[in-house]
Amino acid sequence: MRITRKRVAVLAVSVLVAGVVAGLGLVGSAPEPAAAHGAQLFPGSRQYFCWVDGLQDNGQIIPTNPACVDAVNQHGTNTSYNWFANLHPSAAGRTVGFIPDGRLCDGGGGGPFDFEPYNMMRDDWPITHLTAGASYEFRHNNWAAHPGRFDVYVTEQGWDPSAPLAWSDLELVDTVTDPPQSGGPGGLNYYYWDVEFPSNRTGRHLVFTHWVRSDSPENFYSCSDIVFDGGNGEVTGLNPPSGSTTSTSSTSSTSTSSSSTSSTSSTSTTSTTMPAGGCMVTYGIVSQWNDAFQGQVTVMNHNTSAVDGWELTWSYANGQQITQLWGGIDEQVGSAVSVSNESWNATIAVDGSVAFGFLANWSGTNARPTAFSLNGTACTVT
Repeated sequence: MRITRKRVAVLAVSVLVAGVVAGLGLVGSAPEPAAAHGAQLFPGSRQYFCWVDGLQDNGQIIPTNPACVDAVNQHGTNTSYNWFANLHPSAAGRTVGFIPDGRLCDGGGGGPFDFEPYNMMRDDWPITHLTAGASYEFRHNNWAAHPGRFDVYVTEQGWDPSAPLAWSDLELVDTVTDPPQSGGPGGLNYYYWDVEFPSNRTGRHLVFTHWVRSDSPENFYSCSDIVFDGGNGEVTGLNPPSGSTTSTSSTSSTSTSSSSTSSTSSTSTTSTTMPAGGCMVTYGIVSQWNDAFQGQVTVMNHNTSAVDGWELTWSYANGQQITQLWGGIDEQVGSAVSVSNESWNATIAVDGSVAFGFLANWSGTNARPTAFSLNGTACTVT
């Protein structure tokens, strides 16, 4: 049975705030204005995510993700500002024998900007969590719109993520010509179309998107790091600056975190105990202002059985105090926080998730918690 998981909240669609506009304004200094055209927004490409990770309110690029830091240290921030300019001017759709193995992510280095660091094969790039066999709405930025086709590849099962990416590592899984656009060029609008992933993938993989213009020999390249772990578009490895309106949340038409799970009435918080590593938690700061912030927590169940009744606990290190919470029942004593399920979201299905949001006060430092436990057992924190 085909699973359909549509993204309705894609990372950084809302980041065109004043500070972001200031950062984008620096693009005007590029020597070739026509050299900036687009990159993959979902699943997010390396160059795009490094822009999101590093963009400050004043427009500077100061990444914190280790891979993005190394990329900037090697070749400066130009490719972070021009994340939509990863191209080869005369590729004309050519692949094997033209773009060499190990240089796929930067298109062989034929463009006006140096994207070579994005070829690094390492395990700490920002990563998108997905489900094998599911269909997702792909989104590719249309900073400058052109007719043409998008070829989407995914790495074969058993590929070596530490070795340079080769054409032989990839399987072509989708091709689309002239897909629709969400809006006009010049911002964070995008082309969009559905892509169904193969069902026989597990673990870490890489999506390679090749945009072939039909009105020019110019081609564009994006490498997106993904993991097939039952996720639904959650992104980990990003640390957008405080004050940004960037969101890493996503929902799914098959999500178990909505009120559609109202068939369960359990309010127990002690039933299924997860084994170590059986749950994964993402903690995101949606927005932050003055002495308050909005947060969101997603709990993913990668155990082999459903969780019937849950309680998530963590501690704050800097005195943060939750003032309002939705999607759960909260209790805070000092720095210790406990959130348990509502009657309608008590069950976390296998490879499913629940999410809750909250408002809180903070002062001084708003550090993210580093340890969470579900029903008394430690979770993986990403």
